[in-house]
Amino acid sequence: MNIRIYNFFLIVISIFVLSNLTIAQWVQTNNLDGKEINCLYESNDGTYLFAGTDGDGIFRSTNGNDWEQVNTGLTDYHVFAFAELGTYLFAATDDGVSRSANNGSNWTTVNNGLTNQFVQALVVIDTYLFAGTAGGGCFRSADNGDFWEPVNSGFATSIVIEFTVNDTYLFAGTWDYVYRSSNFGNNWISVSNGLTDQYIQALAVNDNYLYAGNNDGVSRSTNNGDNWEKVGLSSITVDAFAVIDENIFAGTETIGVFLSTNNGNSWDSVNTGLTNYSVGALAVSGTYLFAGTSGDGVWRRPLPEMITSVRETAWNDLPIEYKLGQNYPNPFNLATKIKYSVPQTTQVQIKVFDVLGNEIETLVSEEKPAGIYEITWYAEGLPSGVYFYRLQAGSFVETKKMLLMK
Repeated sequence: MNIRIYNFFLIVISIFVLSNLTIAQWVQTNNLDGKEINCLYESNDGTYLFAGTDGDGIFRSTNGNDWEQVNTGLTDYHVFAFAELGTYLFAATDDGVSRSANNGSNWTTVNNGLTNQFVQALVVIDTYLFAGTAGGGCFRSADNGDFWEPVNSGFATSIVIEFTVNDTYLFAGTWDYVYRSSNFGNNWISVSNGLTDQYIQALAVNDNYLYAGNNDGVSRSTNNGDNWEKVGLSSITVDAFAVIDENIFAGTETIGVFLSTNNGNSWDSVNTGLTNYSVGALAVSGTYLFAGTSGDGVWRRPLPEMITSVRETAWNDLPIEYKLGQNYPNPFNLATKIKYSVPQTTQVQIKVFDVLGNEIETLVSEEKPAGIYEITWYAEGLPSGVYFYRLQAGSFVETKKMLLMK
């Protein structure tokens, strides 16, 4: 073949291959273009992802890519937060709290006792549902929203923007710093020493760390808010967090999404492909990170691009036996946690198999000291079905079954 013709074909083939390569990055999801996203929420069972918008109500997705509007019964279309308690899903709106018993297909307003109905935040702790309002402080319900009572003792502000929970502590992010309650909201104390900006936009808990986002970046506390230190993104407004294992993502008002893999000590931009850098909502669902933007709907990016696929956490408690826990959640949608324990230093292997006995992945293969461990497995690229995971530690062997449902 003539060398010029050969080179021409090589060029054509190269252009074809390059043009058909899929570069993993942020991709805009369907049906929400032009929408301003206030909040994102994954249901407790991992089946649904919900998006609350500023004026268009609530959208629901089962695959994280295609969205349907679910506003039947909703009395206000400005939606700021979601929470689940028992069989109910709750939404915070400018007309109080709406409740759904069928994953958002129908909504009912539940405002009895809620004297301020501009609800900005929701959270569940124990059997209580809390609502944070813009002007009325904090309200609590012990009966799934049927009746609300104000619980503002100790508050110096009436504007509550965000909640988070760490064990028995309830935290409220307000326009007057951070408040903490250890008795389900009966009393609050200000825990703001070291915070450099009073307008708290976001809160998150990750292991022993408490994070606050405000107009001066990210601050961190290791003692449940008693003291804070600045840890990054100075002079940047941080509106949202998402936590997965030891990784924490921050959504900012003007410069997109940032990731810290070392508990906030340093931050890296993860904006490849993102065209709207105003990110006011973040959520982890399956193997994706989702970002809600101001005016360009919801975007998603694969987590394995940004973080290691398997993460492991150890507790200090010393177990007395070998044990393999049942994965949770189960069934699961792409991501699940597996807990195991070893009473002495030993070589540990955990492997995943399909129903035919073919090895899918090795999750752990190393010597482990005595302890209780937890790993997170992402079943990216695998079809729905039954899988098995096996712990082998010395002479101890145990196998359990799990169900992947996409």
